[in-house]
Amino acid sequence: MCGIVGYTGGRPAAPLLLDGLSRLEYRGYDSAGIAVMGPSGEPAVRKAEGKLSVLLDALDGDLPEGSSGIGHTRWATHGPPADFNAHPHTDCADEIAIVHNGIVENFVELRRELQAEGHRFTSQTDTECIGHLVERYLALEYDLEDAVAETAGRIRGAHAVVVASKREPGKLVAFRLGNAGGVVVGYGDGETFLASDLPALLPYTRDVAYLGDGESVTITADGPAYARLGGTRVDVEPSRVPYDEVSAAKGPYEHFLLKEINDQPETAIDAMRGRVSFDAGAIALDEVALTAAEAKNIDRVVLIGMGTSLHAAMVGRTWIESLARIPAEVENSSEFRYRDPLVDERTLVVSVCQSGETADTLAAMQEAADRGARQVTLCNYEGTQTTRIAEDTVLIRAGLEISVASTKTFVASLVSLLMLSADLGVRRGTLSAERVSEIVDELARLPQMLGGLASQKERYEALAGRYARYDDFLFLGRGVHYPLAMEGALKLKELSYIHAEGYQAGEMKHGPISLIDENMPVVALVPKYELYEKMLANVSEVRARGGTVIAIATEGDTDVAGVADDVLYIPEASSFVAPMLAAVPMQLLAYEIAVCRGRDVDQPRNLAKSVTVE
Repeated sequence: MCGIVGYTGGRPAAPLLLDGLSRLEYRGYDSAGIAVMGPSGEPAVRKAEGKLSVLLDALDGDLPEGSSGIGHTRWATHGPPADFNAHPHTDCADEIAIVHNGIVENFVELRRELQAEGHRFTSQTDTECIGHLVERYLALEYDLEDAVAETAGRIRGAHAVVVASKREPGKLVAFRLGNAGGVVVGYGDGETFLASDLPALLPYTRDVAYLGDGESVTITADGPAYARLGGTRVDVEPSRVPYDEVSAAKGPYEHFLLKEINDQPETAIDAMRGRVSFDAGAIALDEVALTAAEAKNIDRVVLIGMGTSLHAAMVGRTWIESLARIPAEVENSSEFRYRDPLVDERTLVVSVCQSGETADTLAAMQEAADRGARQVTLCNYEGTQTTRIAEDTVLIRAGLEISVASTKTFVASLVSLLMLSADLGVRRGTLSAERVSEIVDELARLPQMLGGLASQKERYEALAGRYARYDDFLFLGRGVHYPLAMEGALKLKELSYIHAEGYQAGEMKHGPISLIDENMPVVALVPKYELYEKMLANVSEVRARGGTVIAIATEGDTDVAGVADDVLYIPEASSFVAPMLAAVPMQLLAYEIAVCRGRDVDQPRNLAKSVTVE
């Protein structure tokens, strides 16, 4: 995850910026940089590829002078790790400097538009478009705040951006769109701070405020001023946070689980960094060392996992068959080795294991290794046991997930499985460049769509007030959404201790339909896709038997509203992205019901984060 820091006040800015970046190193990054507004106003930019220590070595104690500036740690999306792609970025005249978290979905068209106007680009990043847009509006005599607001209106996606300008060197302007990254404002005495995460600020202040979606803040040494991006002023009162690591990690959220649900837009970005080329419309997992010939030699894929990882693997099976055109099957890790499995050197075994230490998955992987299968593991941590058994590792890059119930690791696993499926399809020659480009276009929109869903907390609080009294739930889905039904049921069971089951909707008539009555709400996944009409018929069958239906449907679908009691909408998306979106409403519903029932949301009874025994 990229990290942002900013400072303006009476002290030298550079040491504070570098210290703030050091406190954000846990987020992961591949380059670092600072821009300090010097005595004459111009931004003095210093940046380097690699860890912060590389930048410090390059500076060798020669820090740029000035009492206002911004800093950034970057994890590459557009353009590889390199000095010239590192943040901060400047405009043509080096009068402004910016740092940015997020993906500019429409950067290709913006870049062409700006180049046609004479703007010169010096990096391969999408971020540089933002600087040139600000430059354009300043040239039209906009003040800095209005120039930033106009720029925010031109870029699509979810973003956190901070801008510094030579015109007003003691001022920083930041804005936030969606949930791609946080912006925390720190209040000091004659100084003001900015950061993407609370730990960067706690050594200097405990009085903070969080920027909301569609809001901007202007900070000077005298303090912050908040506004909606349309220009309306906003009154924001700071809150005082305890100086402890738990509060710092949890931020403004009541529970870690809610924070981690809201982390998912940034998690999706991190999973894609360096693997998805948004300008070229390509996907490549360089960490998978399969040659094209080896990929073509695979005649079967077996995906293994447990719990949430198993559900992700079930979705991945569909994608591997669709994109790579390889027969694929899914096995529960705990059962795989006990049935004398038929795997050999032409079998690719894909293990999904967020911890990298689950005992049953490790045993299944060892069984596959003993039989000569090639293995790829998807996990969250380098150096874990799964990475030592598998030939290739795809890190899902979800970051630390403190809540026992998996949320952002599920979405990160899905993103990683989609990329793996596309990458295999490219290597095998079964996937056209045009189709890959279509998937990339959707992935570019994914963070913003996830952020929009995560921001609807009030809607789920109201639903929880109505549904928390029930003791049984049924979750229904078809096709690629059947594993999502299982995952939704698992989340509700884990968090609220309510009995819930996930079923294939077509299987409902073969038994479960006898359970349906007014005391068993049914959560039905009914997005617009190839099985939509069949799923709609299943929902009608539930209603005909007196069942209560909560539908998860595509925005604008009025037909579902006619047969469901409540509808939770997700943005329109293909079957490659819709499962990631459908996960969020079920996570939030389970969370709010658990809170309503007074459960220990972050540490449910009898559960552990990683199961290291059979």
